[in-house]
Amino acid sequence: MADVAEARAHVRHVRISPRKVRIVVDLIRGKNVGDAEAILRHTPKRASSVIAKLLKSAVANAQHNFDMAPDDLYVHAVWVDGGPTLKRIHPRSRGQAFSILKRTSHISVVLRPRHNS
Repeated sequence: MADVAEARAHVRHVRISPRKVRIVVDLIRGKNVGDAEAILRHTPKRASSVIAKLLKSAVANAQHNFDMAPDDLYVHAVWVDGGPTLKRIHPRSRGQAFSILKRTSHISVVLRPRHNS
């Protein structure tokens, strides 16, 4: 396929674990932008609001940078990478200490036009 214009958006250091974000991300992969927004609006997960903002940013990038119509766009690719982990100590009995890992995520989305004409 010849160079197809694609709009990208990224959000980094989201304080939700990548495992939980991937559940929501898998719902919108390959969907039209309008359908993806509707799915995210009705998904009762904390990550859905973050991904909805990211999708809105990618649509704005497509309109501003490439003059793409939002109605023709679909989610070509979306992925979640692990970010830095915050390590915390939880004191336990008899002088023990258990570690708590507060994981972060980096989320990326790529939009492409459905019709290449």
